[in-house]
Amino acid sequence: MVACIGSGHALPARAETAISKSITYFSIGGRTAEELDKALSENGPMMNSTGSRHPGATKIKFGGTVTYVKHGERCAVGSAKVTLNTRLILPRWKNRRKAGRDLALVWDTLASDIKRHEERHAEIARNHARQLEKDFLGLKPEADCERMQARVARLSETAIEAHDRDQARFDRTEAANFDRRMVRLLKYRLDSLSKPAR
Repeated sequence: MVACIGSGHALPARAETAISKSITYFSIGGRTAEELDKALSENGPMMNSTGSRHPGATKIKFGGTVTYVKHGERCAVGSAKVTLNTRLILPRWKNRRKAGRDLALVWDTLASDIKRHEERHAEIARNHARQLEKDFLGLKPEADCERMQARVARLSETAIEAHDRDQARFDRTEAANFDRRMVRLLKYRLDSLSKPAR
């Protein structure tokens, strides 16, 4: 978190979260479920946190600025702008159009679940970015701007740690429920396909 010291008259504190999201794809091949699984394991994005490849990923980057203003003899946060850049990395199966009905159904279900999972990571990050701005603006004035900057730095660190814990907790929950979720999603899609068109 970059901090700049400003001076001047006391103005109402303001926040402006700047959030951007992009999606990139990596291609995989394969003509069977086993080949698809292998292709995802070999070509998915490498995650530093686990040291292994995953079927999808969300790259998250926080940044921003905080300005300070003098309130009489004290120093307060004047404005806070948290920036958040999220990049979803998702698989694209190049043999999808030539696939048989059963394998296409499995792929569509899996690809949809991977996208939902990564979108949720981006949402968790957005919630934390907005909360961090509110927390910056809620800081009480300090005796001087050096102390105020130190408070902002500590708050940034604890906020990023809390964000990382929430992301890890979400991954653990998703991993524990993966098989059950996939069976339920496949059943739902099969039921939808078997219903007569109205």
